[in-house]
Amino acid sequence: MTQGSLIPEATEQVRLFHVSVPQEAIDDLRARLRATRFPDERPVKDRSQGVPLAQAQALVQYWESRYDWRRFETELNSFPNFRTLIDGLGIHFIHGRSPHPEALPILLTHGWPGSIAEFIEIIRPLTNPTEHGGRARDAFHVVVPSLPGFGFSDKPTDTGWNLPRIASAWSELMQRLGYRRWVAQGGDWGAGVTIALGHLLPAGLAGIHLNWQFVLPTEIAGNLLQSIGPETIEYALADSPAGQATWIYEQFYRWTDNTGALEDALSRDQMLDNISLYWFTNTAASSARINWENTDASFAGGKLSLPVAVTAFPREIYRASQSSAEQTYANLIYWNEAERGGHFAAFEEPDIFVKEMRSAFRQLREQ
Repeated sequence: MTQGSLIPEATEQVRLFHVSVPQEAIDDLRARLRATRFPDERPVKDRSQGVPLAQAQALVQYWESRYDWRRFETELNSFPNFRTLIDGLGIHFIHGRSPHPEALPILLTHGWPGSIAEFIEIIRPLTNPTEHGGRARDAFHVVVPSLPGFGFSDKPTDTGWNLPRIASAWSELMQRLGYRRWVAQGGDWGAGVTIALGHLLPAGLAGIHLNWQFVLPTEIAGNLLQSIGPETIEYALADSPAGQATWIYEQFYRWTDNTGALEDALSRDQMLDNISLYWFTNTAASSARINWENTDASFAGGKLSLPVAVTAFPREIYRASQSSAEQTYANLIYWNEAERGGHFAAFEEPDIFVKEMRSAFRQLREQ
């Protein structure tokens, strides 16, 4: 199955999009999972060589026999999904408008190996805080785009889709939605896009929030492998759902706040919601190209003058100190160290993340 069979062609009009994976694609996935050829047991008993065989087998078996994609598909379609053509590329996004008219628009950008699945549990608390322990003045209009080459956004057919170009597309998206004053948030590559927005300073951007303060892809082994030759490893990931699942599972294990079992941080269903998005859209290779496009980490450098808010999560891959952040962010308006959470903050700790968004941007609402 190709991505094109799932996704209609985009135009510059903002058009509703309905997520619908053909049943034959689900049947094909299950057949491939049943036919998985696993490697032999390795000599080491710990995780020093990656995902243990028993864990890989359990994940694949659960995906094949117990995981329900239609549940997640229904959940996705419970939000308004759209696609629109920006800079020659069809961009998918969820747009959750708040019932509170004074809500602050917020643009949330995911990273790799994440997706829009990271933000599903926080959309309703952000848009409708009075139903989720908040106040009307905490409300946000929420925009969650899929990065180019990820999920239901188009796969770039030319090079050059680096973070500044994505930031420019996001600026156009917010303008197209009619937002004149808005904020942006990101982690992982989403932090890189958000930092690039901070340098671009598009009209209406009032401030940003980061849950990863600096994005340095050359320090991360998985990202480094994908930046050197993304297409090479992706042949395996595009052909084998077990390979795709364990590749992402390992990154989740290494980068979440868990106590030795990934399921401490994310449920199997959460993990497979995200992994299934990669599989059904066949975006293993196209999503990895963001690493190749951004091997130069200069996008993360340079001082930012606009208001910046930061939440540092304890199990983040790399944590900057507040003093070093103040040297880069000349207008650091908020800094907090969360009690729990790792690299996938909104996915792992949605309640903490929502609380942080409300606190971080409260000052900007009053201006």
